[in-house]
Formats: sequence, C-alpha cells, structure tokens
Amino acid sequence: MKLEDIGFYTLSDRRAKTSFLKSPIWRAELLVTDKCNLNCIYCRGMNIKGDMSLPLAQYVLHQWIENGLKNVRFSGGEPTLYPYLKTLIRGCKKSGVRRIAVSTNGTQPLDCYKELLGLGVNDFSISLDGGCCSMNMKMNGGKNTFYQVIKNIRYLSQYSYVTIGAVFNEINVKKALSIIQFIDGLNVADIRIISSAQYNKALGNIDNLSQGILDKYPILKYRINNYRQGVNVRGITKNDCARCYLVLDDVAVMGIFHYPCIIYLREGGKPIGEINENFRQDRLSWFKNHNAFTDNICRINCLDVCREFNNKVDFYVRKTKRNIF
Repeated sequence: MKLEDIGFYTLSDRRAKTSFLKSPIWRAELLVTDKCNLNCIYCRGMNIKGDMSLPLAQYVLHQWIENGLKNVRFSGGEPTLYPYLKTLIRGCKKSGVRRIAVSTNGTQPLDCYKELLGLGVNDFSISLDGGCCSMNMKMNGGKNTFYQVIKNIRYLSQYSYVTIGAVFNEINVKKALSIIQFIDGLNVADIRIISSAQYNKALGNIDNLSQGILDKYPILKYRINNYRQGVNVRGITKNDCARCYLVLDDVAVMGIFHYPCIIYLREGGKPIGEINENFRQDRLSWFKNHNAFTDNICRINCLDVCREFNNKVDFYVRKTKRNIF
C-alpha cells in the first residue's frame, strides 16, 4: 500500500523514496511543559519537570527551521498551559512552517482554541477516551470535562484538521465500538485508536464497525484492518526492518535533549544527545549503531505506521542502492 493511504500527512511514498540525512525535518515534536489539568490513568508523565524556558524553546525551533522544518507539534503535559505557546506558534507561522499542530486534552475554554486558530494552528489532536461523561471521567482521573471537550471538538472541526486520539485499556476496551461510533458523530477528520503501553493488546468487539465509518477515516481504517489481521498497533516482528530511518528527518525534544521519536521518549528511553547545531550528525550515529530487534522499547512499542515507513524506506534503499548519508 502507498503510505499516503494510511492517513498521516507527514508520511508519503515520496518521502520514503528521498529520505536521507539532509532531507528537510519532516516532523518535529516539542514537549513544552509537564503541567496538566487531568490525571489520565495511562499517562506516563514526563521525566523533566516544569516549563521549558522560552529561549531554549526558541533555540530548538531555530535549529529545526534551519533544517527545513515542514511540520511541528507542540505537546506536553498539556501545552495550552504553557505560558509561551502563542509566542512559539507566531514564530513558526512567520517562518513558514507548513503545519502547526497542538496535542491537547481539549478542556480549555473555547476562546483559547479560537485564539490558537487565529495564530496559525491548523492541526488539533484531541484526546477523548470515552463516549459518555462517566467513562471519560474514569479515564481522565475524575474530571468532569466531557461536555467542554465535545463543544470544542465540534467547533474546531469546522475550521481545522482535527483528529481524536482514543486510548484503550482494560477499563474502556469493551466499549471500543460505541466510543468509535460516538466520535464518528463529531465531524472530525480522523480517529486514532491505540492501546495503552501498559495494556498493549489488540482491540476486540469491533467486528460490527460499519464499512461506512471505516471509509471516512483512513487512519482508523488502517488500524482496524491491522487488528482484524492480528497485527497490533505496537511492536515489530522478525520480518520488519531493524533500522529506524525516521530518526534521520523526524525528531522529538524534551528539555535540552533530543530523542529517536516521541514513543521512545514516552517509554523512558535514553536521549540521543543534547540539541545543538550538530544534532543531525548525532542522530546519524545513533541510526548506524541501533538495532530495533535488540532494543526492547522499539521491539515492544514501535508504532505500526513507523514500522510501515521504515520497511518502505528500507525496500527503496535496497532496490536502488541509494546512499542515505
């Protein structure tokens, strides 16, 4: 299948065919704060506490922009609680970054999100782990935020690219079908389902999900088809590529450190190094020495879309004998 068919706009066959050390930075994620107003039961939290200083955040963005940054994502914690978020968004907009995304729990007053829209945010990834108030409260630590989140989703979906991230574990997995059906009624662009790292099992009770719903949402369709074939969202097999080509033009930063990817960061993996003007050479060294089969974080937690991308790049590299360095 073509990578474009999966539904993630940063992944494409063209990128897979041309990816190498000096490619533009196609996707970068900056964790700006550990603060959050929820206490979701599956959240790993962050190893670094407090807010990223504004000079450091601007320095990180400068390094990325100097390397042709195409798409950026701000997350945390809850990034809307970060005092300098609007300043960083303005800087990205002024520098011509194509996509400016915010990963949020969607609980802030609507005016907050309207302001972010006006500043240039064109991608909102919003968490919603229940199809009703009571289930959502069980998942988010007991906060009654459901109706505010739904209100914000309905509004933002009219003016930007909105995806819903639904995390499943033993508490809500039996309601997976009804949760997906509820989200379908919110007019969002796509639905990203995933099992929590602690649960890490394929979803059951989804056989009755209609083809009509699946055909609306490429990412959801990709994941459901994988589940139905017994392929989990997380983990790699002996048939997958052992190299992570994504590390060459995709980056995640927390504090002063850059990591192979956001999953590696979230699962407590060690950073590649400190962010500086040589960060891409550091990532190349990591790439050359890393084997996903012997790294338990990658072996157990690598996401399906990352597997798909790395397998495709590896195919093209072997086929064309292209030098990626």
